[in-house]
Amino acid sequence: MTAIKICGVVRIDDAAYAASLGVDYLGFNFWPQSKRATDAYRGNAAAKSARVASKTVKIVGVFVDQPLAEILPIAEKLKLDVVQLHGDEPAALGQELAARGYQVWRAFGIEREEDLDPLASWPAAGFVLDSKSEGRGGSGKPFDHALAARAVAAGHRIVLAGGLDSRNVANAILQVAPFAVDVCSSVEISPGDKDPLKVFAFIEAVRRKISYLKR
Repeated sequence: MTAIKICGVVRIDDAAYAASLGVDYLGFNFWPQSKRATDAYRGNAAAKSARVASKTVKIVGVFVDQPLAEILPIAEKLKLDVVQLHGDEPAALGQELAARGYQVWRAFGIEREEDLDPLASWPAAGFVLDSKSEGRGGSGKPFDHALAARAVAAGHRIVLAGGLDSRNVANAILQVAPFAVDVCSSVEISPGDKDPLKVFAFIEAVRRKISYLKR
């Protein structure tokens, strides 16, 4: 079954609600420049609420070009299950985090086939594939999913992101067969404020492989 990651979680209620619906991963953004940035204190409170609601939910910390000395205190405080690196981090940072027991996901912006080349040499447990954007983080726009399908065929563990919503995620899963799908802006009212109806519809669309909220 395709795993589900709700990213850009800020509010405690949103974390608990998504976890109660059986979402597999919740992403907390610790990059200060993000519109959905949180800190260790607020993130820990939200992570605790999620873990009360679900014994199986996993917490993902998202970082962008931040040093190990900044990542580790947050990872330890929240007992992160996954550290997602979303910048230009060197492979050595991923190796160091993995050696400390953290699962590491590396994010890459994908536009053309050669953008997949770094996957072969980066030591990550999973790769978040998103559309390229000028700033860091997702653009909320889809990219050519045939490229993601090639990455899956090559044996990579792919977390598919970029412009997914309850109307298109079922088709994306059928085309790509990713390990997980990652959603953020399409299930929001505003940055960091999740819409319960859209969160529910997205999860249902993934689980049932059907489209919701058609226009």
